[in-house]
Order: sequence, then structure tokens, then C-alpha cells
Amino acid sequence: MSKKTRTIKVDYLARVEGEGALYIKIDQDKVSDVKLKIFEPPRFFEAFLQGRGFLEAPDITARICGICPVAYQMSAVHAMEDALGIRVEGPLRELRRLLYCGEWIESHVLHIYMLHAPDFLGYEDAIRMARDHKEVVERGLKMKKAGNDIVSLVGGREIHPVNVRVGGFYKTFSRRDFDALHETLKWAREQAMKTVRWVSTFPFPEFEQDYEFVALSDETEYPFNEGRIVSNRGLDITAREYEKHFEEEHVAHSNALHSVKKGGGSYFVGPMARFNLCFDTLSPLARELAREAGLEGGCRNPFQSIVVRSIEVLYAFDEAIRVIENWQKPDRPFVEVEPRAGEGMAATEAPRGMLYHRYKIDESGAILQAKIVPPTSQNQKTIENDLWNFVPAHIDLPQEELTWKCEQAVRNYDPCISCATHFLKLHVDRT
Repeated sequence: MSKKTRTIKVDYLARVEGEGALYIKIDQDKVSDVKLKIFEPPRFFEAFLQGRGFLEAPDITARICGICPVAYQMSAVHAMEDALGIRVEGPLRELRRLLYCGEWIESHVLHIYMLHAPDFLGYEDAIRMARDHKEVVERGLKMKKAGNDIVSLVGGREIHPVNVRVGGFYKTFSRRDFDALHETLKWAREQAMKTVRWVSTFPFPEFEQDYEFVALSDETEYPFNEGRIVSNRGLDITAREYEKHFEEEHVAHSNALHSVKKGGGSYFVGPMARFNLCFDTLSPLARELAREAGLEGGCRNPFQSIVVRSIEVLYAFDEAIRVIENWQKPDRPFVEVEPRAGEGMAATEAPRGMLYHRYKIDESGAILQAKIVPPTSQNQKTIENDLWNFVPAHIDLPQEELTWKCEQAVRNYDPCISCATHFLKLHVDRT
């Protein structure tokens, strides 16, 4: 490869959500600069939540993302309930887990089949992939629909659900309401097993890294809505302690803040973090398929994140079936809540990773202050670090192939740039 100045420019990096750019500079066959540039204009959700009623927060924050609105709703309701001193238990808590299953399924399956698999199979996109793998793509679409069916039923509609409220739901369900969905989920669980076996055969570059994984953790269940914030390097805190350990910093090349550990340092949230920290609380079937895929000892290669996501899909189908088969309709769809002055914090596990919300409200329930830290903001620095470490081993590849590999490295994270606010040009400068 010539050491002359070289430039790779991809006007729009496909198969991620949002708009931004990646800049890599190479001097004399050495990487000298990496910038994940997010240039989508800020959308100021935190600012225009101020002055709105606390009951409005779940519906407003759901609009932050069309792919993972449930995560924003759940983080908002948990933070508000923390401020108000209430806790939702029993069937209503189970219904929240069911709703979260739906979002994980539709988001993960979309990423696995439509956005990430084409990288491993050598296709520009899922449309071209479908010409040779029609049955595979159709399977993915049907599985995704099963996730959407959960969100549609429990949430009231597929996108930006309207049935979620502080204290529970506006409407709840009888066991009979789940009958048709139950049969669909049992079929989809079988397809999820096929998915794990399919993606585990993909060719993965050798690229294990020493990450600090951060995720929610609970001794009795795989994390969705609740748990302590833990890491593989000794962190073990409540959501109320989050801002004592993490902070956001502005970098000149991005409209999205970088979330880092206080004192500096990147960390990694998302499926790989959950999988490595919470393996023992996966369902027995999900653990069995993980072992079959060779990941029982953990996963530190981000290119294998597609396998981890497929295991989480299998778990979500398992968990959804468990909730439905044990369902008992509650007496009331929500716990009564009364406004009071307070401050609440909460974290839940969006498909892409831990999502933190904090709200301060006055005695009438009006929101005085809001803070939201999405998963992609927390992963931005780790994505850049991966590229610093990945490119040198592949620096002699032809420009087109190197570009492809760099795009794939970013897509490992399934970044939601719109949430982070909001990748999609690649520029490699060789000097």
C-alpha cells in the first residue's frame, strides 16, 4: 500500500440509525487520528421537558427513538417513581418485562438480519442479500414482527407506545388476550435458536479487547428494568450513584456528548456487557445455545456481538413466553401516584445498552430538570478506541476493503446516533 496521502470517503455509511461521520488519519502507515463525528443537530429533549407534567415524561421521551421508545419510557417511569417514592411490583412489573421483550426482539432482529449480517456475507445491504438468501431474510422479518406484536398489544401501538404511564399502564389484559401471541412466540423461539446457530458460523476477525463492561445486574433475572449498576472491574452502585462515577464531556468533533468514567476512561454498555456480566441469569435454553456457539466463557470480540444479540433474542422469546404462561391479571392497571417535590434516578437496559434518566420535579409534579444519557453516548469513546486498535492490523488492505472493515467495526455496536444526537460518512486521510 502506498504511503502517499490517501482519502476514503463514504458519503453515507449505511445500516446505522442517524447521521454522522468517521474520520481516520494515517501517517506513514500509522493511525494518527480517529474521530467519530456526530453532526446531526441536537434535539433538546432535556430542555423542552422542563415545565411539563411528570405524567408526560414517558410519552415525550418515547419520541427520542422510533426503534427503542420502550427503553425511554421505562427509564422515565422508573425515575419518576423513584422521585415519588413508589414501587411497582407483581403482574404490572411482569407486564413491563414483557413489553421490554418486544422491544429487544424487534430491535435486535432488525440489526442482526437487516443491518449486520450483510457485512459478514459480503452484501451491500439486506435487499441484495435477499436475492440469495430469501428464506433467511423472510425468517428475520417474521421474527421482528413477533416483537412488534408484543409492543403493539401491550403498548397500544408498534411505535411510540401509548399504554405506558407512571405507576403502571393505562390498560391491562386478561390471559385470553395473549393466546394468539403465545402461539406466535413459541414458533419464533424455534427460529431464534436457528438464528444463533446461523450467525455463529460467520467469519469473525480476531479482535479480542480488554473492555470495562458496565450493565445492570440482578441475582435472579437477566436485566431489563431494574438492578444495580456493575462492571467487571469492581463497580457496584445504585442508579442514584451513577453521576458520582460517570460524567459527560464535550468533544469538538461531535454534537453528542461523550459519557466517560470520572477521571477519564471509556466503558462498554450493551449486549456484550450484559452477556459477560449476567450470563448465569439467562434462561437455560439461552445458556445452552451460548455454549453451543462457543461463548460460555464470555465474549470480548465485538465482531461476535451479532451472536450475543441472537442469544438475547432467544432469551427475550423465552422470557416473554414465561410471563404469558404465568400471567394473572392485576386488580388495577396502575398504582396511584400523587405529585410531590423530589428527584429521581433510574437506569434500564435498552437494546443497545444502559440508559440513564434523572428528573427533578416540584410539588405540583412539574419537571424542573431532566438528564438523559443514551447508550450510544456511553459507547462513543469505546468505538473510537476499537478503531485505533483495529486499523493497524489491516492497514495494508485495499482502500475499499479497509473502508468496509471500518464500517463493520462501527456497526458492531448498532449505534443509535439519533438517540445520541444523531454516522454516516467515512473519511480516511493517508499521509
